[in-house]
Amino acid sequence: MIDARGRPPASALPNVPPEFDRLLTRVGYLNYAWTNTESMLIHILAGLVPTDKETATIIHVSLNTTRARIDLLERLAKRGDGPLPEAATDRILKLTRRMRRLSGIRNRLNHSLYAFDPDAGTMRSIQMKIADRKTGFRIGEETMLDEASVEALDQTLNEIRSANTEIWTMIAEYDLPG
Repeated sequence: MIDARGRPPASALPNVPPEFDRLLTRVGYLNYAWTNTESMLIHILAGLVPTDKETATIIHVSLNTTRARIDLLERLAKRGDGPLPEAATDRILKLTRRMRRLSGIRNRLNHSLYAFDPDAGTMRSIQMKIADRKTGFRIGEETMLDEASVEALDQTLNEIRSANTEIWTMIAEYDLPG
């Protein structure tokens, strides 16, 4: 029940085991890190067009998906007469391949429900994606999670942070609009 001030009473807050709390916290960090890193692509876009950061921001937010943003960057980097040196476009293409792979991981984790069974002590994710097949579809694919799953999530977070650092490095090295 929510009180008049709009806050749930303390007793309404979930009481979850530390390992499940750690998992959920990591999923939150993943979303933060991904959003921050994806927004850094604006600077690369500004360098590839070329344009100012404000115009690149409008282009970036006008595209509805990460895939569309990455596709645009790849196409701009692949054109023969781009404003950036070949070494920069090679790095951008390497980065976009990496971001595409990480995007798939992020989407799988972000578009799942998470459950903890207090009796069995098990954690699981439940995919909230429809998998179409020839004669039907699947929904709600479940994956059991354990400490190794949380460690894999930590590794993904480190890879996203590394991509973020690479983007900052390119911004400085190629004097991209910032």
